Amino acid sequence: MNVAVIDLGTNTFHLLLAKVDGQSHEIFHRERKSVKIGEKGINKGEITPAAWDRAVKALIDFKSTIDDNGISQVFATATSAMRNAKNGSDLVEEIKAQTGIQIEVISGKREAELIHFGASKALDFGADKNLIMDIGGGSIEFIIADQNQAYWMQSFEIGGQRLVERFHKSDPITKSEINDLNVFFNSELSPLIEACQEHMPSTLIGCSGTFDTLSDIYSEENGIQRNEDATEYPFSKKAFNSILEELIQKNRSERLAIPGMIEMRVDMIVVACVLVDYIITRLNLDQVRVSAYALKEGILYNVLDQIEANT
Repeated sequence: MNVAVIDLGTNTFHLLLAKVDGQSHEIFHRERKSVKIGEKGINKGEITPAAWDRAVKALIDFKSTIDDNGISQVFATATSAMRNAKNGSDLVEEIKAQTGIQIEVISGKREAELIHFGASKALDFGADKNLIMDIGGGSIEFIIADQNQAYWMQSFEIGGQRLVERFHKSDPITKSEINDLNVFFNSELSPLIEACQEHMPSTLIGCSGTFDTLSDIYSEENGIQRNEDATEYPFSKKAFNSILEELIQKNRSERLAIPGMIEMRVDMIVVACVLVDYIITRLNLDQVRVSAYALKEGILYNVLDQIEANT
């Protein structure tokens, strides 16, 4: 049987199509759309009319692809922008009416659980504790885990789109804006700092858009042919520090010209990297790794477990 998984993020919508055969599966189609449903409304708790229209159009396009592949099992999950917007439930109803796709709006805790599930399928975490980090447009999820278990996890509603609209007023970003961001992180992320002081993770494992793009940039700069089927992408702490210095000195058009950069990341990546730098420095983390799997893969593996349990 074939299944479809849709991840409706605050900035990007993802579609995965997979063939399931017993306990094995093969992803045969991946697609993403820069929908930006949080744009200009994320900090007001609303989805703007323009963002609403982009979301509906994206789901109509996804439904066409799903139908072309004869798939009836569709699992769609929405996160921060929809769960916090006053009109988020109305958009869910509109998409259901237009496409027949029922969207599950999940909590931040459930989002963190699924991210952990996805990343744990991609990487061997080893015996030491790691800090898993997923930077979304609306929220950011952190999980402290080793190969055997997750010790702590939390979702924070301070995602990249929120940070851009609140702090990134100049281009290039100014030292004052970076300082304001770090002061904000000190205030908002105190539960994370306390948890890390208790569990002492040594490695940062990054998931999703920002980290994918950072690996793309690193690979382009170093002539690395990245295997798109890999479960871990090439990256390092040294590579991050080098790219960060470049990003904070450039304006939007200059950032867009960086080999490996894509337009859907170019606006959010600066504040996201300031956050990553804060985390690495504040927690004195030794290594940075990039997981190729995150929320959407976590949803898929959760679906596979459900199918297996029912057979």
